Amino acid sequence: MFAEDRLDIIIFGATGFTGKHTITQLKKLIKLENLSLTWGIAGRSKARLKDTLFEIQEETGEDYNEVPVIIADIDDKDSIEKMTASARIIINIVGPYIFYGERVVTACLKSGTHHVDVSGEPQYMEFIQLKYHEAAKNRGIYLVSACGFDSIPVDLGVVFLQKNFYGTLNSVATYMYMTEDGGPYPGATTDFTTYESAIHALAHYKQLRDIRLKLFQEKLPTVEHKLETRCGFFKNKYLEKWCTVYPGSDRSVSLRTQRYMFTACKQRPIQIQCYVGYDSFLHLLTTIIFGAIILVLSKLNFTRKLLLKHPKFFSCGLASHEGPSKQKQENTTFNVILLGRGWCEILLDPTDEFYEPPEKLGLARVSGKSPGYGATCLMLTMSAIMILTENDKMPEGGGCYTPGAAFANTSMIEKLNKHGIKFEINPDDI
Repeated sequence: MFAEDRLDIIIFGATGFTGKHTITQLKKLIKLENLSLTWGIAGRSKARLKDTLFEIQEETGEDYNEVPVIIADIDDKDSIEKMTASARIIINIVGPYIFYGERVVTACLKSGTHHVDVSGEPQYMEFIQLKYHEAAKNRGIYLVSACGFDSIPVDLGVVFLQKNFYGTLNSVATYMYMTEDGGPYPGATTDFTTYESAIHALAHYKQLRDIRLKLFQEKLPTVEHKLETRCGFFKNKYLEKWCTVYPGSDRSVSLRTQRYMFTACKQRPIQIQCYVGYDSFLHLLTTIIFGAIILVLSKLNFTRKLLLKHPKFFSCGLASHEGPSKQKQENTTFNVILLGRGWCEILLDPTDEFYEPPEKLGLARVSGKSPGYGATCLMLTMSAIMILTENDKMPEGGGCYTPGAAFANTSMIEKLNKHGIKFEINPDDI
């Protein structure tokens, strides 16, 4: 399928904030895993790509002089097609994906190249699945989105809990929160591109309804014992956090995984709800207020431009063009607590129901350092490596998948555990 002179991996968008971290993470993983993979970087400017490699070399002391550099401009179709034809897999970090992602995907389909990204935009991800899943299967390639902090900890966390539940899992509630060791530290927690992608995802949210009507035509079985969503805000007495519904893509990604598991693997689909936790009520309230302002202003073109022009102001300092400081990145830890409920017995048919309410609890935790960059780039590069080295354990023949659907039967969780992202069952300190 692949030409012999192709690189194994090309990182597209390598000069950005996430791109630089992905470069160092990929080189590190190839060395630690003793892999013989070839790789290069791509972007619009050869000078900036070279400068990026030089900066990383100065910071790390590692040799990056021989890394191939490919010129690829997202607005130049020929250059994108030339880039995708030069690799077995593209790690695509050029967002917002709702504007630019499809261009790279179509080029990958043409050249028969796998594709992974770190999108947290449900409209983009579900549109790509709707439009290109069958084409990807016909070409024998894998298109896997949400391969970063959005949404591997929750998506693979649910898969992990289900595998270790030893019974029938009915529902999972996830609670995500951050801690800063020795902090809090001043400055932003995310970069502008992530903020920009979130703004455009909110602006185009109405598109999701039409996409989902076409994508999810097969109905899932009706569930007798429904998972209730806790609206507004509440205090979780076990975690000692103030919580509210998490507005990100984790739930939609994980539900797509469950839909796949039901239709392709005949597994009972799990109900899922995702929450985010804060140490103080004031922090939660501030986040809700600024989130509501951003939601309203994202709907109109004029006010959306204001949001994008002044990210630091409208995000209450959470987003900036500079991104988080190195100190903040290195000392931020994420925790995703997964609380599962179900039954000790196992049903033979995924559509069967229990008469009694769930009586068994299951608890899991996924945790790691530097969620937006260190952990995200580790998960992203490991996703690419899994596709190249363990595709025999993935859904047969290619297609467009969530991380949970794509990597459930690979060694992905074991590899992430090995490199610092911990998946634990029944942790003692909760």
